[in-house]
Amino acid sequence: MAKTTKLSGEEQVADFFRKSEHPFKKEMEEVRKIVLGTGIGLSEHIKWNAPSFCVNGQDRITFNLHGKDGFRLIFHCGSKTTGLAGQASLFMDDTGLLEWVAGDRAIAKIASAGDLEEKRQKLVEVVRGWIEATKDL
Repeated sequence: MAKTTKLSGEEQVADFFRKSEHPFKKEMEEVRKIVLGTGIGLSEHIKWNAPSFCVNGQDRITFNLHGKDGFRLIFHCGSKTTGLAGQASLFMDDTGLLEWVAGDRAIAKIASAGDLEEKRQKLVEVVRGWIEATKDL
């Protein structure tokens, strides 16, 4: 009997996209390139049935693929309670890209390829800001 090898996080995400039939697959793959291309050493795997980006093994940004009008990126602090939810935003988002749900959770929405292109640089900025603000939590 052959032993099953567990896929690495990167392999999990590659497999996810290979099998995906999501209408915004191309845009999601581009977001993946943007996030991983920020140069801040993020890893990736599958969480909540979608790609998720981690710092120091802790989930920080996860795709949310529900809805027909695009997809969302959930900026969060992993599964542990931080005690920061009721406080002010974890960092100052000068881009206006993030919709703050709580002090330690925000959402960025991507509605189309054109929308992604308009938000590309803002996305890089908020990813870097989010990781800097949450890397030690």
